[in-house]
Amino acid sequence: MISMSHLAEWNIPDSDICNAARQLVFEVSPRFIANHSVRSYLFARELAAADGLTDYDDELVFLGCLLHDLGVTDYGWGDQRFEVEGADAAARFLRRHGMPDDRVEVVWQSIALHTSVGLAHRFGTEQAVTHAGISVDVTGVGHERLLSGFADRVHAAWPRYDLGFAIAELIAAGTQANPSKAPPFSFPAHLHEVVNGESMTFLDVVQVAPWGDQPVPSRAR
Repeated sequence: MISMSHLAEWNIPDSDICNAARQLVFEVSPRFIANHSVRSYLFARELAAADGLTDYDDELVFLGCLLHDLGVTDYGWGDQRFEVEGADAAARFLRRHGMPDDRVEVVWQSIALHTSVGLAHRFGTEQAVTHAGISVDVTGVGHERLLSGFADRVHAAWPRYDLGFAIAELIAAGTQANPSKAPPFSFPAHLHEVVNGESMTFLDVVQVAPWGDQPVPSRAR
């Protein structure tokens, strides 16, 4: 859990809904997911500042980052891909705490799109800022825009616990247990392939379709 000293030191939002979200995430998530969620917010905020972005709703970005991986927990488990399950679980949680639907929708979009490169920024600033923070914590894309030493301080406060590999194993375990969670060509399907060794390509899908499409001769080059 985030201590009060950490809240003050990092200026982490402490509205009632943010405190409730923080408590939920640290209760239902493995530590590597909970820490990743906090780091994603801190990186998102820092990248927004680096880009001169100030006109966004910080609470919605915090909630999007904190709740974005509920779909890999028992709390958000279901038959859909984990991004959508997480978005649905977050929306239910926020509505139970009285958040208006228009604000819930922004958080839902931020979470549902968080693995979809090139989409979040088309929906709004909060969605784009959230996506940037989550992405940099997983892939490092954009890390050069962070202030020198900032990432080291964040990691010292919230250790990684080998996040990238740990979350890949967690998602792949979920898709192996329930293949409906890995729709063809999705990010979960990719992890299903690289971790579990099982995959279905686009041409496999076309081959079993009922329309009788046949391979075409390769064009001479």
